[in-house]
Amino acid sequence: MPYSPELADIRFGCGLSPDIPGPTSVQAMLDGLTGPDRMAQQFPISGFDTLRARLKTKADLRARGKKPSDKSATREKIKALRRESAKEASRNFLQSLLRWTQTDTGFHERLVGFWADHFTARGKSPILKFATAPYIEEAIRPNVSGSFGDLLIATTTHPLMLHFLDQNLSIGPNSTRATKAKRLKGLNENLAREVMELHTLGVGGPYTQTDVRQLAELFTGLSYSRLMDFKYRPGYAEPGAETVLHKSYGGGPATLDPVLRALRDLATHPATARYIAQKLAVHFVSDTPDPALVQHIEARFNDTGGDLRAVCAALLEHPSSWDARLSNVKPPADFIASACRALALGQKRIGGLEVKRVQRLLMGPLDLMGQPWLRPNGPDGWTEEDVEWITPQGVSTRLRWALSAPQKLRRDLPDPRAFVTTTLGQFAPPAVQFAADSAESRSDAIGLVLASPAFQRR
Repeated sequence: MPYSPELADIRFGCGLSPDIPGPTSVQAMLDGLTGPDRMAQQFPISGFDTLRARLKTKADLRARGKKPSDKSATREKIKALRRESAKEASRNFLQSLLRWTQTDTGFHERLVGFWADHFTARGKSPILKFATAPYIEEAIRPNVSGSFGDLLIATTTHPLMLHFLDQNLSIGPNSTRATKAKRLKGLNENLAREVMELHTLGVGGPYTQTDVRQLAELFTGLSYSRLMDFKYRPGYAEPGAETVLHKSYGGGPATLDPVLRALRDLATHPATARYIAQKLAVHFVSDTPDPALVQHIEARFNDTGGDLRAVCAALLEHPSSWDARLSNVKPPADFIASACRALALGQKRIGGLEVKRVQRLLMGPLDLMGQPWLRPNGPDGWTEEDVEWITPQGVSTRLRWALSAPQKLRRDLPDPRAFVTTTLGQFAPPAVQFAADSAESRSDAIGLVLASPAFQRR
């Protein structure tokens, strides 16, 4: 199938919109990766500075509230900080949703989501559990069209990733600090293992347990402050050189530089190219992509040293990417976001929703569908396997949401016959058109279109 603006929006973007035309060419899609980030400017998401200020307030409250007479008031103020963090998370969710509904560079938003999942990181304390959106804004969004090495370094050294994988607990067994404080815990391999297994070489990649341990020893200086600022701790670093994949790093005074060199080497390893190519093809095209497509992306990755814009060009220029069969099932977050885009739910309609309504109409249903916003179960992120999203509860919740939520989010629902065309375009089956024409009510018709297999796939 030749290039199609409709397929571009459905498969590689945020879905069709009645108000925003699809990209005119592959080149336009690629240009959208490097131009001004208008969505981030128009719908800002709070950054880590806000979170750090909240952590400092919490620390100050605890320092001042040590007297028995002050403890109760201190606890209430800390609870208020947590409630504000939760409200801010709801606002960030809405801003993220508005980016999907309003963007004319949907491929960019999809890539942000893809890499955010690839480099999954979550907070594990009451305030930090809402820190994923700021982490994405700071470490991932600015790097989706640069080099994979820059993206890997930005995420691996980010305080939230270090916190998520307990890197602050890792200490070189022979480090200066370990010899002075015997009660300190030992080496933690979490970060090293996930960098190799999930972020670069992939499961079954060409590494051994020895490589993992050596990389973990190289990482021992990486940490963060209590206010979530990155810091390198030479006293915690394992002395001596470490050998990772037959290459030596360090050996002199402990510094960050050998760590960065190891990450850049992992980022450009041929196994990394193969792993990323396969994952991109599965995410955007099919659970069982054409091997020629994967090989084409892999070759471009190797040829450019992991230039992500060039890698995306390889994905978009291959004929297999434009197969007209819609095969991938939309994960719940993409389903709801693309439905809101189809319904033209912009700033005026949903920008001012109260937190309770956001929870009830949008975030709560995501939980029931099996994909709570930015909260995957583990460091491997969300599954790419379609069958995992087609569960009885997930399908039932999608159907109920499609039939009930649109009329609560937009009272003046569009004409169902026009909605079929603006939502599915050339991919609208006659059966869906018939269902929209013959439904008992406008809300039922809209719901049937959104619940149809044609809309559920991309």
